[in-house]
Order: sequence, then C-alpha cells, then structure tokens
Amino acid sequence: MARNVIITGGGTGIGRAAARSFAAEGDQVLLLGRRAEVLERAGVPGALTFAADLSTVEGARGAAEFAADALRGAVDVIVHSAGGHGGREPEDDVGDDPLDAVAHRWNTNFRINTLTTVLLTEALRDRLASPGGRVLFISSIAALRGSGTGAYGASKAALHPYAFDLAKALGPRGITVNVVAPGYIEDTEFFGYEMSDEEYARRVSATLTGRAGTLRDMASTLLWLASPGAGHVTAQVIQVNGGEMPGR
Repeated sequence: MARNVIITGGGTGIGRAAARSFAAEGDQVLLLGRRAEVLERAGVPGALTFAADLSTVEGARGAAEFAADALRGAVDVIVHSAGGHGGREPEDDVGDDPLDAVAHRWNTNFRINTLTTVLLTEALRDRLASPGGRVLFISSIAALRGSGTGAYGASKAALHPYAFDLAKALGPRGITVNVVAPGYIEDTEFFGYEMSDEEYARRVSATLTGRAGTLRDMASTLLWLASPGAGHVTAQVIQVNGGEMPGR
C-alpha cells in the first residue's frame, strides 16, 4: 500500500535521493524546502512540492496545513533532510564585533538544522500514522566528534536527545523515531566547493571501507528504517560513515 512520505530538503542531495527511492516504491512523496524552483527540478516522479522556511512557525504550520489538504490520510514517514552548514548562510546583518559573528553562526546553525526539524515534527505530530509511523532525522558525524567550529555539530547533536524523547512519547502509538548520522557523502551540496584530490583522499582514507559514502547508502538506510522490518528499531543513532568514527 502506498504511504504518505514527507521529505524536507527534498530538492537536493540526500533528501532528493531518498525521495526518488520512496517514489520508486510507489509512495506518495511531498517535497518541502525553501526554494520552490529547486523542488520542482528535483525529478521525483509524482511528487508534490511546497516551498516554506521550516525554521519559522509560520513556515512549519503552512507546510503541515498543505500536507493535510494535499495528502489523503495520515503521514506515514517524515525524513528531515533540510539543513546545512550555517557558515554558508548570508551574513549581511553581522557587524565587526566578533561576538556578534559568533552569535550569528550559532543562531543560524540551530535555526536551519534544529528548528527546521523540531517545528515541522511538532506541527505534524498528531497526524503521524498510528501504528506504523516513522520519523527520521538526518544528523552528522560532526554531532558525535565535533565539527571544527562547534556550531554545526552542536546543532545536529541537539537532534539526538529530541529524537530519544520523541521516541519515548510516540512509542505507545507504534511510531518509531531514529537518527541517521552520515560521514562524508559524495555528490551533495553540503561542502559548497570543489574538493581537492588531496582532501578527497584524506576523507576516504579515514574510513574502514576505503571509499566515500554515497547517496544510495543513505537512501537505502532510510528506506530500511521506514520499512516494517525496522518496526522494533527506535531511539537509535545509525552511523553511515564506513567506520570513520572508530577509525583505522
């Protein structure tokens, strides 16, 4: 039976790969993100799209209301892939004060990586399929070992206790909540630059599998966690990093 699947950040990278995989399973997919044109170009067969800033109450509420009108029945799966590195967001409002820059960096990361997930989840909480609903957060290896600047990793790490608390609250309804924490994944916009051969080799050599992660790795993991076969898996942080955390 086709499920209703909502994917944030569904126009690019991991979100788009997941959306295409769910659509291939015959599910009805709703793509959410800030850029309407990106969502429309995502190439996900049969997908609905809605553009909104999910880091705001208005945006999250609008997306939830659109889902209620556009989707028939409950929401079966939510994949939270919206977010990114706050250092690439506009800094027009930041002055010369270094503390202002710190505040901007931390606020921005929490807004785009934490609030986007929390607000939409809470807006859709009562509409999750019971039993059988699946809520999936995309975190990062940076949440487990740091990100160099603190802000990005911290904003992703904040999703972990929220997922655990949500799993406790929704478990009696037969709903699971899990976190997927990837390492380096090829072919995404996350890094925002053309990686040098030396940097690529460094990242690959840090894994135990001797290769970079792929969008298929992530999409396959998300599909499994959303499947009936993972119905007893909840409140977990699933690492998709080729063993980069323990290292060589």
